[in-house]
Amino acid sequence: MLSYMRKSPNKIKQKSTVAMAREIIKSEGMGSNGLYRGLVEVCLMHPLDLIKTRLQVAQNDKGMWDCVKKTFKGEGVSGFYKGILPPILAETPKRATKFFTFEQYKKIFSYADVSPAITLSMAGLFCGFTEAVVICPFEVVKVRLQAERNVSLKEQKSTVAMAREIIKSEGMGSNGLYRGLTATLGRHGVWNMVYFGLYHNMKTLLPTGEENATQNLIGRIVLGFTAGSLASAVNIPFDVAKSRIQGPQPDPETRKYFGTTQSMKLIYKEEGFGALYKGLLPKVMRLGPGGAIMLLVYDYVYEWLKVHT
Repeated sequence: MLSYMRKSPNKIKQKSTVAMAREIIKSEGMGSNGLYRGLVEVCLMHPLDLIKTRLQVAQNDKGMWDCVKKTFKGEGVSGFYKGILPPILAETPKRATKFFTFEQYKKIFSYADVSPAITLSMAGLFCGFTEAVVICPFEVVKVRLQAERNVSLKEQKSTVAMAREIIKSEGMGSNGLYRGLTATLGRHGVWNMVYFGLYHNMKTLLPTGEENATQNLIGRIVLGFTAGSLASAVNIPFDVAKSRIQGPQPDPETRKYFGTTQSMKLIYKEEGFGALYKGLLPKVMRLGPGGAIMLLVYDYVYEWLKVHT
């Protein structure tokens, strides 16, 4: 289990940057085991991510199951896997960035005269910001591919072709591969702040593995699921705004959605408050279990590395 306290109750014990980098490389996918684990997770959960994106972008779906039926009827099973290559390519750098920068920001904020709870939450917020910068181009390409309903997967442009088209017509900046960066920063920053802050602060209340291994394991699974689900519920307005900004516009000639706050206000004005929570169910179904598994694996690998390295 992570050790948070130094001599001062407000300080957090840290390893060196080199040691932490070695741990993240071992635990988060620089080896074949991590790569395969990430690949399996993406393949299993991608259909839920596609449904979430389509619910957020479109305004004519009646709900999750209506979107599932339309996708299956119009595009077949393969339609649920549109846009799967970008998250596969982004998985390893995303995980490595998330956990490595979390430890570094945790070290930085531990020097401030604030409680461990605030330190952990702020470290989560800023590691989410960093993660967002890394994956934003992948997200833009993924959303464009996922939102395209009028062609089959075989007929659809490849990931590389879509990326080239975006770069050629819209560029690399805020109108192109980094379109929706602010919303992406909000989505990942808020999610990681809630996720890491809640999990690591509440984990100290669980019985230790030495006291009761079964209760400790169950408690961490439940806590990880709760943290992932709550983080998803809190950050989803940013997710909806991100999908609207990065996805196809109602009028191809104009950009209806171009800013995070502007998009949220417009969605609320035209569709109501509930529209800011479109796609919440598939999002929780994907990130609730994913949140439980991710930090459980991370904790066990971290503990093992502390003993064996």
